[in-house]
Amino acid sequence: MKTLSWLWLNLSLTLLRVLPFPCRTGLVRVGNPGPSSPVLLTGNYRLTVARVLRALAGLDVWLLVANSRGINVWCAASGGHLGNHDVISVLRTSGIEKRVGHRDLVLPQLAATGIEERVIRERTGWQVHWGPVEARDVPAYLESGMQATPAMRRVTFPWPRRLEMALAWAFPISQLAWLLWPLWREAVLPLMAVVWGLALALFLGFPLYRRLLRPHPTVGLILFDFGPGAVLLLLWAATLLLLCLHGLHTGELSWGYFGRWALATLILLLILGLDLTGSTPTYKSGLHPERHLRITLDAERCRGAGRCEEVCPEGVFTVDRQRHLATLPGIDRCVQCGACIVQCPCDALSFQGPDGTFVPPETVRRFKLNLLGKRMVRRD
Repeated sequence: MKTLSWLWLNLSLTLLRVLPFPCRTGLVRVGNPGPSSPVLLTGNYRLTVARVLRALAGLDVWLLVANSRGINVWCAASGGHLGNHDVISVLRTSGIEKRVGHRDLVLPQLAATGIEERVIRERTGWQVHWGPVEARDVPAYLESGMQATPAMRRVTFPWPRRLEMALAWAFPISQLAWLLWPLWREAVLPLMAVVWGLALALFLGFPLYRRLLRPHPTVGLILFDFGPGAVLLLLWAATLLLLCLHGLHTGELSWGYFGRWALATLILLLILGLDLTGSTPTYKSGLHPERHLRITLDAERCRGAGRCEEVCPEGVFTVDRQRHLATLPGIDRCVQCGACIVQCPCDALSFQGPDGTFVPPETVRRFKLNLLGKRMVRRD
């Protein structure tokens, strides 16, 4: 029964992933924790909390659930919905400070875009440690004395994650097919099947054509990428024109005929036009090329603290401990999340725009990221 409940929770919340699903915030006892037990923190997205608790089964730890507005950690931190205030608030109101004799707090690495280690330490006295990307790696991380391996720091996009994304996008878009019910009810189920098939093919087949999804000058709208020169919109218009010509030829052309075909093809356009690169954790979005920024390092400021190496989800940085200097051998993998800039204690990192202008650290920390622009700094 527990297995079925677990599967149902994962499936239902994955299908409705575009919506926030908050759970109660506060302190959760996992196992039988004591004064020396580790203290971990996560956001209050219900599925995240369930997966973290499942990963921690058999351990004795304290789990703080901060208010992320029911959104997963990465999206919440990146969008300014999980920040310093939320962490400080749960530390002060949960009673955790009376229950433990240490001040070591393990934060999820993917929250590094929105939570500043320096601010938490200065305002609360708690020392931040950046945990691994995946909840399943937390037990090994704790057992090793809070030391993460490079593999624990990297974000990947394996087929189970791609399947989740396919389900998360296919379900809400396929529901638009019900709008056709008054006009063309026999087309509803076939159209839904096509949407599901396209979504599964696009995401599960992602490795086969990922090179084609590199950032490129494009025309887009919020979460949809219509390609260079709005090619998908042009194809949609051409399809409607051909359908109208066919309707004229057969004598079927009417407002109802045009409306049902326009809506049906629009639904297919939306699934084909998904901003796939922006939907993945491993590639930059093709939308808003004017916001495609590049990480720059001021070598004179850098002291080799290593925070950039700890929080980077793509392994962009390597820190030379002898020279006390960071290098960027993996710069081409950068997804512009900005975590390194937010956490750098020396303010040695910044963004540089396509026009050569710099976005300083204080701006990145203030505005976080624009989720609609896909991990890109809001410069307004």
